Amino acid sequence: MADRTGQEPAEPGHTGAVAADPYDRIAWRDLYARSAALRELAAELAARHAHTTDLLADAFLAAYLAAPRVREAAEMAPSRLFNRQVVAELAASPGFAALRRETAGDPYAAALAVLAEAPALRLLLDRTEPAREAAARAAEARRSAGRPARAAGETAQQAGATAGALRAGATSADGTAGPASAPAAPAEQAASRAETAARQAVEAVAPGIRAAARTATAQAVRVTREEAALMRAWGVGHGELERMPYEERARLAERLRTGRLARWAELIGRFRQMADGERARKVEHATGELIGVTLGDDLSRVLPSELAHLGLPELRAVFAARYAAGELMLYDSRGERTTGQGAVIACVDTSHSMYEEGPGGVTREAWSKACALALLDQARHARRDFVGILFSAADKLQVFRFPAARPAPVERVLEFAETFLGGGTSYQRPLSAAAGLLAEEFDTAARGRGDIVLITDDECGVTEQWTRDWLKAKRRLDFRLFGLAVGAPTATASGSVLEALCDNLRPIEDLTDVRAAADLFRLI
Repeated sequence: MADRTGQEPAEPGHTGAVAADPYDRIAWRDLYARSAALRELAAELAARHAHTTDLLADAFLAAYLAAPRVREAAEMAPSRLFNRQVVAELAASPGFAALRRETAGDPYAAALAVLAEAPALRLLLDRTEPAREAAARAAEARRSAGRPARAAGETAQQAGATAGALRAGATSADGTAGPASAPAAPAEQAASRAETAARQAVEAVAPGIRAAARTATAQAVRVTREEAALMRAWGVGHGELERMPYEERARLAERLRTGRLARWAELIGRFRQMADGERARKVEHATGELIGVTLGDDLSRVLPSELAHLGLPELRAVFAARYAAGELMLYDSRGERTTGQGAVIACVDTSHSMYEEGPGGVTREAWSKACALALLDQARHARRDFVGILFSAADKLQVFRFPAARPAPVERVLEFAETFLGGGTSYQRPLSAAAGLLAEEFDTAARGRGDIVLITDDECGVTEQWTRDWLKAKRRLDFRLFGLAVGAPTATASGSVLEALCDNLRPIEDLTDVRAAADLFRLI
């Protein structure tokens, strides 16, 4: 019998298997309202199985809460015993601790885990229909047991002021309840039997639930780790992700998974990690390559034989005199100059030939873009402006500016990485554009000694007049040009245009080897 509101009496016990406060459940409801994927999954499962939205909420809370607690079976509403068993097995899975390292406190990651678990949960629900039907029968029996007592209470309330109500509620001579409550005992017994049968049915399918839970957890760990690695590879930090609205983060993840360079995320990540390691090894004012002996007063380069004079009291005065005259014998070296102060500019060739694959199936474009993104990190670490110039033929050029004083928007970084112009190759226009940007920086901010990195797989000619202008700008602005010939060893041959233009030039042949350009990140 329905109550005055037309509702069936609720079954006793909790409907949520994971104990959570109202604020945590608000996090679930808010995320559910924002995620079309979660709503679609819930609608699909609810069309075939009962109480599945509660199951998804429990799976979310188990992954999201800092210290999730799964309720005991005795605390649960009979209809949710199956849900409770599933969540308990999820929490007991060997990979659950690893999953929570990715999802605890992060509602987006917890929702991603639920979606990743969906295939295993869907299959489990289809295979355990009898157990869930037994739980449904137990819930109905429990509601039925509550109806007579509920009806008796309503009758007594309506007639409480009359003597007839007192007689109806009187106790019989043998001490048992009167006629109004007599039907409750058989109904209670039936409910207890149904609940016992439901528990036994759930226990019977427990091995299958355990196996499905382990599969679901392993899949969720894989998916959440892959997305976290994908974000790290593209330089998106955890703090930035936490501040990002759900919809924006979901769009970003989808773009990273499906973009032109998505399959090279691992390469991009390795490049950035390598560059970070090289920065840690960087030694300012390094002496460079030893080429001989010279005279001077630089004590950091004194030969050991000269220092030995200090150990003999009679020769210390000689050492002091030679030091004052600048005539100590020193190691003579030839090395790279200390790092610059101006902008770091990456000129990346995006001609058609950059589509070509090298070892391991890595394209020249992928290697070049990965290197350029690492250079972006390098510039930001040194608080220098970064400019990405994509070029191909003389009429195709696109400039992406990332000032050091402002954050680098992820969308803009992705646009730079994914843009491909196609066509032929021309050095003059991108290098002129780079020199012009350095001149602008020098004239407005008095910053010189910028660094230009030209990444190309082709060699092309330059005019004599352009070369004269280039050398004039180079003398005035004091910048360096680094050349990376990707998959084009002839471009670095003696007498090539690149050799004439570049201060530092190297061939890149193995595109799987990110360390081929490692020293670049110690010099820039």
